[in-house]
Amino acid sequence: MDFKRSSGILLHPTSLPSDYGIGDLGPESYKFVDFLKETGQKLWQTLPLGPTGYGNSPYACYSAFAGNTYLISPSLLFSNGYLDEEDLLTAPEFDKDKVDYGQMIEYKTKLYRKSFANFKERLDEEEKNNFFRFCDTNESWLQDFAMFMAVKEHYEYEAKKQEKENEFKTWVDWEYDLVVRKPSAIEHINNILGDEIFYHKYLQYEFNKQWFDLKSYANQNDILIVGDIPIFVAFDSADVWSNPDLFLLDETGHPISVAGVPPDYFSETGQLWGNPLYNWDEMGKRDFDWWVHRFKATLSLVDIVRVDHFRGFEAFWSIPYGSPTAINGEWVKAPGFALFESVERHLGKLSMIAEDLGVITPQVEALRDAFDFPGMKIVQFAFTNTAKDPFLPHNYKKNCVVYPGTHDNDTCVGWFNTCPEKEKEYFLRYSGAENQENIHWDFIRVSLASVADISIFALQDLMGLGTESRMNMPSKPDGNWEWRFNYDMISYQTKEKLLNMTTDYGR
Repeated sequence: MDFKRSSGILLHPTSLPSDYGIGDLGPESYKFVDFLKETGQKLWQTLPLGPTGYGNSPYACYSAFAGNTYLISPSLLFSNGYLDEEDLLTAPEFDKDKVDYGQMIEYKTKLYRKSFANFKERLDEEEKNNFFRFCDTNESWLQDFAMFMAVKEHYEYEAKKQEKENEFKTWVDWEYDLVVRKPSAIEHINNILGDEIFYHKYLQYEFNKQWFDLKSYANQNDILIVGDIPIFVAFDSADVWSNPDLFLLDETGHPISVAGVPPDYFSETGQLWGNPLYNWDEMGKRDFDWWVHRFKATLSLVDIVRVDHFRGFEAFWSIPYGSPTAINGEWVKAPGFALFESVERHLGKLSMIAEDLGVITPQVEALRDAFDFPGMKIVQFAFTNTAKDPFLPHNYKKNCVVYPGTHDNDTCVGWFNTCPEKEKEYFLRYSGAENQENIHWDFIRVSLASVADISIFALQDLMGLGTESRMNMPSKPDGNWEWRFNYDMISYQTKEKLLNMTTDYGR
């Protein structure tokens, strides 16, 4: 795709202000679109929008197709008549600076249950038709997902009641007939958990409705949404449960090998992600139809999609299941060319960004360039080497996307305060920084001034925040994905400076 010269901001909706414990798709998200337009931005990049599970990571979701229902706005449910005014007055005093997932989930679940009861009681004929049309349109994944969630919650409820919370961690711990999806067991679940399945379909309907209204508003204001696809899916997901033959699983349903990355400069033992690996042979026999459906579904939600860990489409690090670290893995070839040829044959040229970071080989670059996917450049990575470093802005080509740092990196201020003195001096010389107090603006300026077609920066960097405001620290097992902001943190001077800088550099 021929991307226009433009810029935008990386902000996951969970970080938006709201009165309900987590950012959502309500009024504050529309205000953010207005802010983007006011400051001359053309792009809003989010993290994956799927339903999060253990660890709250948007990169480990219960489904590659469903939406994160915690983003559903109670305010909009009230506007649509499915919550009453007194329901919104029951919110506890949530922390405004971060998401307390436990408290938020408990509160929002009560609201959603109430709204579901009202939905069944109050919906009119038009709404009923819209709901069933949504179910029919998304039948390929919705029924399995809603059933997966209903069964999972049923087992969790029973385990809690018997004080055996650790007995049913994943779907392989369910009754055997359900694990193997025996037709009689599926029919039984549809009978006894029918209303719960209906409930999860209702939540997806509300997410879908609220998200598309927001996306429409953004597009009407010349703002494109940049989404995100994690290359792998979570083992405990509707995807693996309903399509076991598409993954490398043993006869009990457990993975044979799992995903990760090998030891490198950042970790002596590598990273053990634990995602099940794809059965690429089986996917190829089906002309990669699962991937075609996944890209089609994602590109209906967003305008451009960033694919995480793109190098895994050329070769992936395969680690034997049960390994304590990622050390004892091996590189295994993936059918990236055949995959993307199939996807583009079915869907046309993809509006896609390749996250080509990590161990990148000429073969990975050849795969990326064969389909003309723009890669990513991270300014924070640029000052450890020489003037030939590929992350230095003067070495970019047009077809790339430049970030001062991503959600996985420290903020620019945090990076500058902790980086080696040699890198710090190099950055100051290179950027022509006048003082260290506005170092975040120097990162943004060199990004905007570069030849890269797209420049995107995290909202934290626009505001010059420190390490305490980073979104994710990959080596940290908890406390991630919690950061939130409020609009009082963005001054008029910041807006004016961003607009001027964006205009000056033709974005």
